[in-house]
Amino acid sequence: MLDDLKMIHQRDSEDSLGVAEKQWEQLLLEFNIQTGITVDQIQNVVLAGMGGSALAATFVGSWPELAVPFEITRGYEVPAYVGENTLFIASSYSGNTEETLAALEDAENRQAKIAVIAGGGKLKEIAQAKDYPLFELPDVGQPRMAVFSNLTALVHLFVDVGLLEKESIQELRDTSKWLSELTSQWAPDVATANNQAKQLAQELMGKSVVIYAGPKLFPAAYKWKINVNENAKNVAWCNYFPEFNHNEFIGWSSHPTEKPYALVELRSDLEHERIGKRFEISDRLLSGKRPSPNVVEVHGDTVLKQLVWAIALGDFTTLYLALLNGLNPSPVELVEKLKIELKK
Repeated sequence: MLDDLKMIHQRDSEDSLGVAEKQWEQLLLEFNIQTGITVDQIQNVVLAGMGGSALAATFVGSWPELAVPFEITRGYEVPAYVGENTLFIASSYSGNTEETLAALEDAENRQAKIAVIAGGGKLKEIAQAKDYPLFELPDVGQPRMAVFSNLTALVHLFVDVGLLEKESIQELRDTSKWLSELTSQWAPDVATANNQAKQLAQELMGKSVVIYAGPKLFPAAYKWKINVNENAKNVAWCNYFPEFNHNEFIGWSSHPTEKPYALVELRSDLEHERIGKRFEISDRLLSGKRPSPNVVEVHGDTVLKQLVWAIALGDFTTLYLALLNGLNPSPVELVEKLKIELKK
């Protein structure tokens, strides 16, 4: 089925696969913004964002690591410590996310240093009216499809204020070229027999999907989880080692024996050496108690390369999974209906 290009074009009417094929270009975006904020003014960084608009921020714990505390807030309020020495980033692809707009107002009341990442909407209007630094994102359809442009905006912001060196921007550019050469192997015109993403989609079909990774690759596991939810319209969850071994590990050990799940393990040779051992021992101890995992050995010789490679593979896999489910992967109609209801 996944080798039927006519079917693919019919179901993927908004060309989400085309966006996935070109997303490496997002790592090349230029944001020539001067914030006027300096590193000596910053003691901590807080980013407010929901869903896909917060995804890129999850990278920061793995790459690029900051020398100051960094927190993501997914709600209407900011942490109590936010103040005049906080760099507060309001991130909303649509620019109309009510939680992020409320958090921005809270941060303003606390005299935080403000920067904005948005594709338009009210957030863009506020940034322009109040002369906040605005990192405007290009239109690629859905927030989850703009993760790499959001990451690029974050890196440019951190470089401008002095939290990162300019080499981080060059690493994005170098990684972009590398990624472009690899993602072509998952394109629709590559047959299933030679297409890892199509093969994985077939393994996941009809199941609730569970994705595991180590700490460095957890942002990729989280992106897979969101993609399964929003692209394939399937229930999914994710977790990371070693935390998995302290609670969820036991949850697999009992009934029912036949569990309606499909497992994906994103394994990295850049994680702490004990992470790999935990994967192997856990798989052995849980043999026969849960489905055998689909082990993905992630490519790349840097953390950034491994993150973007794993995310790109997850994008293609979940888009194909949506097609197998007979769905257009792009729309998120229930989210739009929820927004309408909340306005009443």
